[in-house]
Amino acid sequence: MSSEDEMVACFLGGELSSRRFGQRLRSHLAAAGRTEQLLTRPDLSDAGANLTRRALLAATRGYGENRDLFENFPPHVTWTRALLTAREAAGVRYLASSYWVELSGGSRRPHDAAARITAGLRAYDVPNEPFVEAARALDRGERFPPFILVGERQDDLVCLEGHLRLTAHALAGFPTGIECLIGTAPAMGRWAQ
Repeated sequence: MSSEDEMVACFLGGELSSRRFGQRLRSHLAAAGRTEQLLTRPDLSDAGANLTRRALLAATRGYGENRDLFENFPPHVTWTRALLTAREAAGVRYLASSYWVELSGGSRRPHDAAARITAGLRAYDVPNEPFVEAARALDRGERFPPFILVGERQDDLVCLEGHLRLTAHALAGFPTGIECLIGTAPAMGRWAQ
C-alpha cells in the first residue's frame, strides 16, 4: 500500500528534476521558505511537511483545487506501490493533452511515440533530445523516480506524472520493470479519459 502523502511527495520529487517544471517548483519552495530537502528527503511521518507539499502541488499544478492538471481528479483515491512488467508498462497511456496525443500519433501509447521519435518526427516542433538523453541514461543503468499512474482499475492506466521517463523507457525497449505508484478510483475515468 501507499498513501496520498507519498504520491504528493513522489510527484513533486519527479517535477523537481524536470526541465519544464523544476524552476517554477523551486520558486514556490523559496517563497514558502523551504529548501529542496522537503522534496528530496520527504519525511512522510511529518504532518506539517505533508501539508506544505500538498500546498506546493496545489499552487503549481492545481492539486485538490479541481484545476489545471488535477481538474476532475477524484478526491478519494487508493494508492498502491507496484512494479510493472515491460508489457504492462507498454499498455500505459499518456494523458489526453494535445502534445502527447500528437507525439504518439493519436494513440497515446509510449511505444508509438518512441517509433515516431526514432523516425525523427516531432510534436509541435518540440525537440526530442530530452527523450533520447533519458533513454541513454537508462542504458547506462540509471534509475528513475517512480511513475505515478492512475485509472479506474489497475489494468487500464494513464500516466499522471513521468511522461518523459515513460517515453525514455519505450525508446530503450522497456529494459526493466517500472516502479510506480498506482492510484485507482471508480470516478477516475472523468480525469483519465
